[in-house]
Amino acid sequence: MRLQDKVIIVTGSTTGIGKAIALRCVAEGASVILHGLEKDWGEAVLKAIGKEHARLHIEDISKEGAPQRLVDFAIKSFGRLDAIVNNAASVLSSNIHTTDAAFLRKVIEVNTIAPFNLIKAALPELRMNRGCALNIGSVNAWSGEPNLLAYSISKGALMTMTRNLGDTLHREDGVRVNQINPGWVLTEVETIRKREHGLADDWYKDLPDVYAPAGRILAPAEIAAAAVYWLADESGPISGQVVDLEQYPFTGRNPPKDTTTIKPKKK
Repeated sequence: MRLQDKVIIVTGSTTGIGKAIALRCVAEGASVILHGLEKDWGEAVLKAIGKEHARLHIEDISKEGAPQRLVDFAIKSFGRLDAIVNNAASVLSSNIHTTDAAFLRKVIEVNTIAPFNLIKAALPELRMNRGCALNIGSVNAWSGEPNLLAYSISKGALMTMTRNLGDTLHREDGVRVNQINPGWVLTEVETIRKREHGLADDWYKDLPDVYAPAGRILAPAEIAAAAVYWLADESGPISGQVVDLEQYPFTGRNPPKDTTTIKPKKK
């Protein structure tokens, strides 16, 4: 019960990583504000948890005033707010040829500006309760896949914001800000995306070692387990940190250029 009696907002928690984090938070003693766009999915998560420890708010987090409404809803529902998890994100494929300024602004609005606005809206409560914010980034923040240009830019900006606010808010307000960067995670949405990319429904069962040394990719529950540490008091005074959660050394990795990664041409 590492989060006993804490009240936590988890954006984008109707599915995937956010859903797993919300479920784990409740298992650790917290009450949660579920949030997302998919009402049916959200109601299913709410039913699984029960209304004693969860409430559901459906709204686009990038809408004007949405972060403040979410904070107000948390206080109205449970009387306080101890932490926020900025997990909601727009994962849209694009490269320089398919990304125009309007598209880039749209992705940044959801993935970077909305988390900033939620931290700002929650700051009075977080300051009062010496709470914390946890941003869910991506290993794509360091460079990113070729077809995730806008998404990678937005996550890189989020990472810089985490470090900046993790310093200033910790000193000035007693509020910690940290970030975890998940690698490749088997979420419901990722399964759909890979189907749209032309892969078979069981694509995740036989992945090359270069992508999955463990023989599989990460599960949402494994990201949720890591999130609890940063939301709990046991992470102490640590702030402004970004931690990559992938199954191999990420920065500077240089896979072998042999038949294990480059298949020889058939004669």
